[in-house]
Amino acid sequence: MKHITFYLDFISPYAYLAFEKLPEVLMGLSYSVSYKPVLLGAILRHHGQLGPAEIPAKRDWTYRHVQWLGHYHEVPLALPAVHPFNPLPLLRLAIACARAGETNRYICEAVFRHVWGGGGDALEPARLQMLREQLLPQVDPQADVVKAQLRQHTDGAIARGVFGVPAFDVDDKLFWGFDALPMLREYLDGDAWFDGPGWGDVARVTQGLTQKS
Repeated sequence: MKHITFYLDFISPYAYLAFEKLPEVLMGLSYSVSYKPVLLGAILRHHGQLGPAEIPAKRDWTYRHVQWLGHYHEVPLALPAVHPFNPLPLLRLAIACARAGETNRYICEAVFRHVWGGGGDALEPARLQMLREQLLPQVDPQADVVKAQLRQHTDGAIARGVFGVPAFDVDDKLFWGFDALPMLREYLDGDAWFDGPGWGDVARVTQGLTQKS
């Protein structure tokens, strides 16, 4: 059985789409998943990147694109009333609800659908309280242990080479993005391509222009 570490942030519509479609894409395969909530903003800052919603023209396209993807893949998706927003309360809540140290699929599903279902404000206090009552956190989401766990998840993702979400880590290979799900499926299904130069030889390409050039 293969084990997948799924790095996610509830602020990302692509992470939501990948979360919803993952079981369907991997149907028939033997695998397990660990869900790791991470702070996407910290990962982007580490790599010197802006999020799609921080670039005005790209923001408009991103919102159109994810709504189309939801329509095309039959995943209900409604843009939240405010986006981007500070995802820390939701990330900490998900970690605070972890059973036996693991944030399970039910928890992630509830938080993702809180954000991407219905078009409400993800941080509206009454809605947050309803979500908290649904999930019954094991500890206070503001507890130091929860904050430390989120930092650990995020730092671990950065150390692993994660530069965005959704990201899937399996057998020391990273797959990034909603559109990487078919590629992940083929790897788990044993496609011999992954043993050839297409995967490993990319590091041999000489880098030309850089941001400092």
